[in-house]
Amino acid sequence: MMTEISLNILDVAENSTKAKATLVEITVDADFAADELTVTIADNGCGMTPDQVSRVTDPFFTSRTTRKVGLGVPFFKLAAESTGGRFSIESEAGVGTTVRAVFILSHIDRMPLGDISSTIHTLVVYHPETDFVYRYRYNGKEFTLDTREFKEILGDVPFSEPEISAYILDFLKENKLETDGGAVY
Repeated sequence: MMTEISLNILDVAENSTKAKATLVEITVDADFAADELTVTIADNGCGMTPDQVSRVTDPFFTSRTTRKVGLGVPFFKLAAESTGGRFSIESEAGVGTTVRAVFILSHIDRMPLGDISSTIHTLVVYHPETDFVYRYRYNGKEFTLDTREFKEILGDVPFSEPEISAYILDFLKENKLETDGGAVY
């Protein structure tokens, strides 16, 4: 099992890029009044058939040909449900997929969120062909990173340029800090 929720997010978002998504929307919503941390990853990739959706949480099912097991989604589901939370996948072939995991924040078995800023940075920098919209919410405060806006400003300058990559990571870290005051949960 992964040790941080952010690593589960990375795994599911990587699946989105492999599914040829041109847009991946990631929302992390910590609501302490409701005692819930909700993670939503939605993409416009190739989607799945109803049969694939019904089997995707089975660790012995994978659409990959390079190995016979797919543990990322089953572990993400287990991580959410082991806190008393919920997990769902909605998908339509040719349209895309939405994965939602709800964790009970106060549950002793909830793994930490982890370094979400570095996770989003990794996705953005290493998947230039995919647009990402990242929303981070903390008790009603929010910030958004939309790579389409960055691309409009930067033109053909790649996100992997050292100065741009560093700027994106700083943007994520500074806005997270402004939104949650440096909370670790």
